[in-house]
Amino acid sequence: MSELKESVFEDAIASRLVDHGGYVLCKRGVGQVGPADFDAVFGIDTAELFAFVGATQGESWSALVKHHGNDAGGAQRKFVQRLAQQLDERGTLDVIRHGVMDGPVLIRLAFFKPAHGLTHELVERYEANRLTVTRQLAYDPASTKTLDLCLFVNGLPVATAELKNHITGQTVEHAKEQYRNDRDPRNVTLGRRALVHFAVDPESVAMTTKLEGKATRFLPFNLGNAGGAGNPPNAAGHRSSYLWEQVWAKDAWMDLLARFVHVERPSKGTAAQKRAAEKVIFPRFHQWDAVRAVEADATVNGAGQSYLIQHSAGSGKSNTIAWTAHRLSSLHDVSDVKVFDKVIVITDRVILDRQLQDTIFQFEHAHGVVVKIDQSSQQLADALTGSQARIIITTLQKFPFVLAKIEGLPSRRYAVIVDEAHSSQTGEAAKDLRLALGATDETELTAAEAEDMGFIASAVDPVEEALAKAVGARGRQPNLSFFAFTATPKARTLELFGTYNPIEKRYEPFHLYSMRQAIEEGFILDVLRNYTTYSTFWRIEKAITDDPEYESTKARQAIARFVSLHPHHLAQKAEIIVEHFRAHTSTKIGGKAKAMVVTSSRLHAVRYKQAIDRYIIEHGYTDIAALVAFSGKVIADDGEFTEPGMNKIPETRTAEEFATDGYQVLVVAEKFQTGFDQPLLHTMYVDKTLTGLATVQTLSRLNRIAPGKVDTFVLDFRNDGEEIQKAFEPYYGRTVAPPSDPNLLWDTRHQLDAFDVLRPGEVEAAVAVLVTLNDPKGHGAFYALLDPAVDRFHALEEADQATFKDALDRFVRTYGFLAQIVSFGESKLERDYLYCRALASLLRDASTIERLDLGSEVELTHLRTEATFTGSLALTTDTGEIKSIFGDGGGKKTTPDIETLSQIIGILNERYGLDLGDADQLLFDQFEETWAADAGLAEQAQANTIENFKLVFDPKFMDTVIGRMDANEAIFKKILDDTDFRDLLANFYLKKLYDRLRAS
Repeated sequence: MSELKESVFEDAIASRLVDHGGYVLCKRGVGQVGPADFDAVFGIDTAELFAFVGATQGESWSALVKHHGNDAGGAQRKFVQRLAQQLDERGTLDVIRHGVMDGPVLIRLAFFKPAHGLTHELVERYEANRLTVTRQLAYDPASTKTLDLCLFVNGLPVATAELKNHITGQTVEHAKEQYRNDRDPRNVTLGRRALVHFAVDPESVAMTTKLEGKATRFLPFNLGNAGGAGNPPNAAGHRSSYLWEQVWAKDAWMDLLARFVHVERPSKGTAAQKRAAEKVIFPRFHQWDAVRAVEADATVNGAGQSYLIQHSAGSGKSNTIAWTAHRLSSLHDVSDVKVFDKVIVITDRVILDRQLQDTIFQFEHAHGVVVKIDQSSQQLADALTGSQARIIITTLQKFPFVLAKIEGLPSRRYAVIVDEAHSSQTGEAAKDLRLALGATDETELTAAEAEDMGFIASAVDPVEEALAKAVGARGRQPNLSFFAFTATPKARTLELFGTYNPIEKRYEPFHLYSMRQAIEEGFILDVLRNYTTYSTFWRIEKAITDDPEYESTKARQAIARFVSLHPHHLAQKAEIIVEHFRAHTSTKIGGKAKAMVVTSSRLHAVRYKQAIDRYIIEHGYTDIAALVAFSGKVIADDGEFTEPGMNKIPETRTAEEFATDGYQVLVVAEKFQTGFDQPLLHTMYVDKTLTGLATVQTLSRLNRIAPGKVDTFVLDFRNDGEEIQKAFEPYYGRTVAPPSDPNLLWDTRHQLDAFDVLRPGEVEAAVAVLVTLNDPKGHGAFYALLDPAVDRFHALEEADQATFKDALDRFVRTYGFLAQIVSFGESKLERDYLYCRALASLLRDASTIERLDLGSEVELTHLRTEATFTGSLALTTDTGEIKSIFGDGGGKKTTPDIETLSQIIGILNERYGLDLGDADQLLFDQFEETWAADAGLAEQAQANTIENFKLVFDPKFMDTVIGRMDANEAIFKKILDDTDFRDLLANFYLKKLYDRLRAS
């Protein structure tokens, strides 16, 4: 009965391949294998091999027979031996793609589908490929063991499959174990012929490209289910039917072999070592699906589109980008017209250029297809205009040089692939890129093309022409398609590159492989599973007899900074870090685990490094050592500090040294918080307020997998676990964003007019100088033309100055983003933007960057740091919404409150003193830090008046109070029962928080 049930599943798959997949069923199973059919010694189906060669290469075969003495039988035997030798030496993939030379004759082993249908002979050869499926293949000449299914291409085995059926009590896991325990990797068919092995049951699929006995590692090959692992229900049949209905179907399967599967080779070692370390890369399902979906859409819709591919860390983005770039470089539309002239890959991944070159050379055996721009902008210009390079790899920072050196580029079509889209594509450098790649301003451009570009081509003066080109550079252009890859899209990234869903009225990614699916499939670790928060409780006293006055918000910030840098404070945290690492982290990952300390400033990084080193020396520890990473030079009271000076190694070697066994802890300030890939990083100690996307990017440094790494740990001194959880929610599943309202830009522009600071004549004159003069004299002339506006600004009342600056900053930010999405189609707005951007830089208030230092005027009298939460921060959201613009953009900055130092300290200490004991004296400050770290509150404060902000803050205030009622019953009973007291307290924090968020 069990054999019948499993054989029914096997028969269903084989029948589908034969009836609809373009295969022939070879009934050469047990008891049916003859010496002229499947040769188990060489691992070749000779009957299919010679049927293919005879049908497609008759002349070549005749020449080969002649070469072997006109003995047809002898020629076959000798060619099989030659083919087997080449398969063993070069591998199945290279032989299938490039054929085998036998004497003077080249014999092709497969013909792949051409990029276009213009050459009929190539199409006919492709159709002549012989795809066969064999059931119960006797693959081992020394035993009677059989494989459930084996897929052949022209007699060469390229894939095997072991099938299991739930009805028989077996699943895909049993198939994996069968491969590990009962399939000898030394066998020629399993170890040296087949490229991939599938473990399959009716619900799930896994695959591996290398059998290594018990060490064999299978990867999921599933669609994903509701944002997580597995496969969705299939009303028409098995959940796993996509494997044989889609992936194994002839066109898709041959395309996989031609343009997806490749061999990854190490760059170092001897030829023998490199050969031994080779690894066949077969795409995971989401990679295959994303690349094909992008290609299909671009084939139909051509240039001028934008695509956002939201693929989590652990998704294999480097390979997905490489496959996408290669396919776009040879893409033809339905009329066999090339879609893109060039593919430009913008990335900071240092390995991507080598990976692309190696991969594409395997596909095409052609050099010069991929060019990395690492010299000059002229090199970039040559690559963009030349004929050889089809794929150009560069960084976004190099594109501004193009504008200075190239008058214009030919009116060609470009595919621009942006790696980690949120990092660089929503600002001015992105505009430079669009402008550099835009169609030329030649008179032969048609009016329709000009209209699509956002301006009318006509005889205009140089200023108007330059502005028109800038307007055309913003927004979507018909000759540019953008393909943006990111794990954590911001709202602006979604609007710029995402796909608009008119039903849900929101922007969505074009393709998704979620963080949740990556975690559930085991490609990254859940960094929130083991999370501990600590809180610091402290009290201060005035250390001087005078009682000077200070702006209260700045003074409180200065006091908090004083406490955070206090030697006792840092010593206490250094003790926690070192002892926790030695007791818990040091034994992880086979004793190789490492930790990162995330600090809030470069000075904090210096002091942490000093405190950790001091504690290690004082206790005589030799099993732990720390490095520090920060940019530039830190000037402190006790000297100047640099990263190489403190580490005693060059800055360029910090990451390399951290990877060795000599160092276990890395203290960082900004550096290494994004893009740093160190799989041995297990624990993170956080002493910095994290909000929004920065939370996800920072903590995700821990999520990389490594042998023996089964978990991670976060010890957080600064953040509330609930806020960390909220920051991750939008990126756990599908990230979406509602569209921004372009009217906000017009509203903000009209607000500026109310102050009579901007004068149209001055704006026009200043921008004329800006866009037409590049010599040094133009710089001074431009600033001179800004002076009248600066004088009028300073003549405003202080409150009006704050309101004007707020509106000015919002206009610059909003236009810089919205103009890439919406074509405003007029030069005046672009002129206003250029002028306002320069004016905003001049009007930046120096007081916003001044730091108040009260270190000598206060002293720390109480200090305690203790754990407040330990556990898992569970994520469940399938779809998370993020927004880029809030409210109507109104609001003004308030006049700072001035208080004496004793009043400030009194307020702080009175607040701490409300509690029943020292342990809870900072409860309300914890609440304030929670509110201050709320990205939503921060955005609302920036965009609204304090009256409107109150509508958002009041519910937050009560939610926090109710959520922590158990902390101090008497206080919270008074808050709930006494309306006046509650309002007084809420309004105090409302104003304090509003000022703080607006000033940040």
